[in-house]
Amino acid sequence: MNIFAEVEQRIRSALEALQADGKLPADLPIGQVELQEPRDPAHGDIACNVAMVLAKAARMKPRDIADLVAGKLQGDAAFARIEVAGPGFLNLTMAPHVWHGLVKSILDQGTEYGRSNIGQGQRVHVEYVSANPTGPMHVGHCRGAVFGDTLCNLLAFAGYDVTREYYVNDAGGQVEKLARSTYLRYREALGEDIGEIPPGLYPGEYLKPIGQKLAEKHGRALLDAPEFEWLPIVRDAAVAELLDQIKDDLHSLGVHHDIFFSERSLTANGRDQVKEAIELLRQKGYIFEGRLPRPKGHDDEEWEDREQTLFRSTAFGDDIDRALMKSDGSYTYFAYDVAYHYNKLQRGYDYYLNVLGADHIGYIPRLKAAVAALSDGKANFATPVCQLVKVLRAGEPVRMSKRAGTFVALRDVVDEVGRDPVRFMMLMRKNDSPLDFDLAKVVEQSKDNPVFYVQYAHARASSVFRNVHETFPELDEAAIRSADLSRLSDPGEIDIIKRLARYPRIIEGAAREREPHRLPFYLFDLASAFHQQWARGNESPHLRFIQPEDGGVTAARLALVAATQRVIASGLSVLGVQAPDEMR
Repeated sequence: MNIFAEVEQRIRSALEALQADGKLPADLPIGQVELQEPRDPAHGDIACNVAMVLAKAARMKPRDIADLVAGKLQGDAAFARIEVAGPGFLNLTMAPHVWHGLVKSILDQGTEYGRSNIGQGQRVHVEYVSANPTGPMHVGHCRGAVFGDTLCNLLAFAGYDVTREYYVNDAGGQVEKLARSTYLRYREALGEDIGEIPPGLYPGEYLKPIGQKLAEKHGRALLDAPEFEWLPIVRDAAVAELLDQIKDDLHSLGVHHDIFFSERSLTANGRDQVKEAIELLRQKGYIFEGRLPRPKGHDDEEWEDREQTLFRSTAFGDDIDRALMKSDGSYTYFAYDVAYHYNKLQRGYDYYLNVLGADHIGYIPRLKAAVAALSDGKANFATPVCQLVKVLRAGEPVRMSKRAGTFVALRDVVDEVGRDPVRFMMLMRKNDSPLDFDLAKVVEQSKDNPVFYVQYAHARASSVFRNVHETFPELDEAAIRSADLSRLSDPGEIDIIKRLARYPRIIEGAAREREPHRLPFYLFDLASAFHQQWARGNESPHLRFIQPEDGGVTAARLALVAATQRVIASGLSVLGVQAPDEMR
């Protein structure tokens, strides 16, 4: 049951009836009927501005349209009061039985309440994390991983067919740098004093175990081999080992992918998809031979003062055209990205989402240009960005770990505070806003810690059911589901129900706008209302959920507790966070 959707349909039906009666133009495009929750409860439960939206096209005064719609809605038992306010707002107050019916509907649907079909099975490809397999995952990757994974959960819950993908950058200069760094650790494992790690290589100690494994497997054989022989051996071993570690780190966070797509596969098995993509762009007229100016302010490693193969990305809003081939005939990093997105497009999704870190913001225009050129502007392609995370402990910056080398490792954070606080708190800011993550605060057992407060609401609801059996052992699930819900009349109880009514709307809005952060804020709001009603019962015993002298009101209130608990469990499930029955 989606109360907002039902009210929208009632208003739409009223408009269509007015068209049939000739009171509104028959060709009037009704469009989407938008509903809002008034800030002032005195203005009702739901407000609608459809009369003002339609006024110009109907060539009528907004208030006249609103009066007509209000007249059509009069007599509908779902509404206790219908008012026309101001220039033409419709203010609607729902009848009590509507709120009571919602509680029953939630109990009937369980954790399926809130599931939507707005996606209509459309296929969405979400690429997220995609960290180079050159070291441990850090907290920047953590935020992108949680955002991407939760976004996928949310889209699936809203009716989309979602594919989760990780693009493995296992080709190019970065993995060769990894191979040379690992080779040093291999030499070290054989007893050689390698001294300080040279600038430009990876200094972290996480490569020592890989070097040790290479020494155990190959002995000293690689020492005498030329680079063209040992480099691919060391590279493949390092990439495989680090990719396994990355998958393990992601698993610790509850993040999974359907596909791990290898960059090297783009030019493997006798097929060169990079060349195919470039040739397709050439056929479309977007490839030319030319020179690039030196980038301002820094040296671009792909800049060469010579005529080279360029992609006309400026035709799609990029600031400069982009090189696709180096002087030695090899492909640039960007050329592989073009081919990868060409591969994605061939798989035929309805939407493509690339979740990127803040350090890739400058890369977005060329990616959008490539996708637009390859798809003739038809692909629905977006690049949500996750801003930086600052890790603190009691307000003080956390030092880098020696194992990781130059950053705070994701696994260190998860091991210290647990999966649930990490996932929940990574979503307590909109993804494109910087985030402070305090290791001390996220484990506090207080209202100031949102994840604790929400999980505690679920656990507190479970404690109500444990306690009620002492007084009313006959109040089983069937008795609660058949309770007389008209006994729910306290303003605090109705307030909780109204918040429960928002859940389907929150899910749809968050999925449509690709904003999963809306969900933890909603859950915190719902949990706060539940805790407040509990506190009111402590001050006024007649408001407690369990009334020893009144089994009827107890059953009704238990139905409300159960509905609240199930919505919290559903929302936490979408976030990938546990819904505990007890807090330890």
